Amino acid sequence: MSISPVPKRVKTSPPLIGTHNGHFHADEALAVYLLRLLPTYSPSTLLRTRDPSLLSTCHTVVDVGGEYEPTQNRYDHHQRTFDTTFPNKSTKLSSAGLVYLHFGKAIIAQRTALHPESPDTELLWQKLYTEFIEAIDANDNGISVYPPSETSSLTKRFNDSGITLSSLVSDLNHDFSISASPTSTAHETNDANSASDPDPQAVEDTRFLAASSLMGTTFLRKLNNFHTSWLPARSTVLAAYENRFENDPQGRTLVFHEPTPWKDHLYTFESPSSPSASDSQVLYVLYPESAVQGAKWRIQAVPVSRDSFESRKPLPEAWRGLRDEELSAKSGVEGCVFVHASGFIGGNGREEGAREMARRAVEM
Repeated sequence: MSISPVPKRVKTSPPLIGTHNGHFHADEALAVYLLRLLPTYSPSTLLRTRDPSLLSTCHTVVDVGGEYEPTQNRYDHHQRTFDTTFPNKSTKLSSAGLVYLHFGKAIIAQRTALHPESPDTELLWQKLYTEFIEAIDANDNGISVYPPSETSSLTKRFNDSGITLSSLVSDLNHDFSISASPTSTAHETNDANSASDPDPQAVEDTRFLAASSLMGTTFLRKLNNFHTSWLPARSTVLAAYENRFENDPQGRTLVFHEPTPWKDHLYTFESPSSPSASDSQVLYVLYPESAVQGAKWRIQAVPVSRDSFESRKPLPEAWRGLRDEELSAKSGVEGCVFVHASGFIGGNGREEGAREMARRAVEM
């Protein structure tokens, strides 16, 4: 589908963004923040209301109004007929996903100085959706991570719902000292909590802005990490992956000469659709602990999948939990530092020592 350019239609000066008042969620909190990252919207004001006559005065409306009309800057997803998804995805979009779909590349270009249509911008656009935005869309649309039929018999060991961003945004809705009217409307203010302005709607709007900041700053940290760390690492991991047979005849060991975020890229290059894929899997990854000269080296077992704690081939059981001289004597490798009790990672004082640990481990 075609991606909308930054809208140029202006009804008000500065442009007015509309969303609903009342209980707010992570998706519209992020949608508003994303819009304000763009030059068109950076001076914008915010109106939170469900009044159609007031929403009609807004330059852009998100998560309310019953319309998805990009040419009119209307981005709601609550219509019964709405079924828009991100390219090559099946998750129905929320207001956050809609804004990101149409303006994500422009936002990425604005924050990174990349060209909006460059391959790197496309990679970041896809990556940010997959790793961040899609979960917000799914949460707002009531879509489970797993099919209910596959989890109906499972019992959680502990409750983890309170540490999600959506839960933290939900917490910001609650103010037991003031009860806001669901039909009131108000423009955002900067003195909502002052003694001279106890207006419940103004207080609610201020809490919404706190939620918007929480979601937006998290998005920017993700973007910065993917742009400055994940994206540059892609070529480094590809080079190491293509040279892996220099370390082991079956290509089971990957070596980096500086700390590198390798996991995500390794699974991508190993996937059957990748031109670099082969039948052999990487079992161990070697790298220095830091960029400091003379740093100790790590040997890490590759997990069976991106999110798994299980290793494809843990370091030998006989080495696990041992340290220093005891580990060196047991493994027959000089300079050993440790092997974790689970076997997922170990260390040696030198690169050659880590390589020797890998050579022995793959055969045990």
